[in-house]
Amino acid sequence: MTAGLSHAERDLQQRARAFAQRTVAPRAAAIDRSRDYPHDIVAALAAEGYMGMTIPAELGGQGRSFLEAVLVIEEMARACTVTGRIVVEANMGAISAVMAYGTAAQKRLAAELVLAGDKPAICITEPEAGSDAAAMTTRADRRGDHWVINGTKHWITGAGISKLHLIFARAFDEAGAPLGIAGFLAVSPAAGLEMAYREPTLGLCGMPEGRLELRDLVVPAAMALSGCRFADLINAYNSQRVGAGTVAMGIAAGALDHALAWAERREQFGRRLADFQGLQWMLADMQTQLTASRLMLHAAARSRGPDGSAFPDPMLAAQAKIFASEAALKIVNDALQIFGARGYSKDFPLERMARDVRMFTIAGGTAQVLRTLVASRMLGRKLPQAPGPAA
Repeated sequence: MTAGLSHAERDLQQRARAFAQRTVAPRAAAIDRSRDYPHDIVAALAAEGYMGMTIPAELGGQGRSFLEAVLVIEEMARACTVTGRIVVEANMGAISAVMAYGTAAQKRLAAELVLAGDKPAICITEPEAGSDAAAMTTRADRRGDHWVINGTKHWITGAGISKLHLIFARAFDEAGAPLGIAGFLAVSPAAGLEMAYREPTLGLCGMPEGRLELRDLVVPAAMALSGCRFADLINAYNSQRVGAGTVAMGIAAGALDHALAWAERREQFGRRLADFQGLQWMLADMQTQLTASRLMLHAAARSRGPDGSAFPDPMLAAQAKIFASEAALKIVNDALQIFGARGYSKDFPLERMARDVRMFTIAGGTAQVLRTLVASRMLGRKLPQAPGPAA
């Protein structure tokens, strides 16, 4: 678990685990049942400094690395998937994009919100533009000293909860000439930014996924991320992918913890489950897959893009997410199998974990699209269905 980590990194990991087991784990089942966003947990995360860890110290953050964020995310997801997801959004994705490409004023605004407990929302996906993000139709028209945005965003994590929104839209100048896809910051509540629908999701029930309607949303010109290209902004997804893979890996680690404890305690045919060689081999395979996932995610988190960007290498991030998310599906499924019928019951945590982990071969880039991204980089050319800006 601690291979290749410094003393300070191991200390951070251990403190995060203690916090997660003490404060987060006891709330996980209730969050799932109620489907309510855990504002109390977020307040505790902010108080402990886990919101905005990657924000530079001069803006009030800790200036921590993506690897350090990954160490904390795993421990939170091990205890509660929703909490792990919150820590991802508070340290990667939108906030990392603003820290890399925003103006001084934009950075101050974003830092203030996140450090106070806000989970920013990345608004890219649309009803007809999912994996093909470049097919978006949301439009931003320049009108003097502001922009007017119209469109629909769907499957927005934190819809109705998040304050800071990074909205991607096709920009047009005052003469109607296209300027390409750009990013805009909007803070909720705002006229023209409305949560229209919450998806009744299979898992991650305390994290709203919803549809946002943008109707004549006015964004000051100063809130446009104008100093970068769409390709630069979408690079934030490389950190997001590492974060998503880490949440999946954290769920798997938690499932393996439960499976090990159950195998040592449960007896059948006069023997503990852990004394049966068939189950020993299952446990060994689960641990091996978990270790491989962790090594890949740590390597991706430590990497930098080939262009020297602040974000993880796209290929390493894609490979790590593919492997970790698919390994997590198998680990959680095998852990449930070790529990037998009890694993299928809502009275035990494996049922919740099995629902939660299913999201992570989809969110942040499907396993199929990411495989095309990896192949495109191997072959050195753009392939059909490869995400252009991120590839």
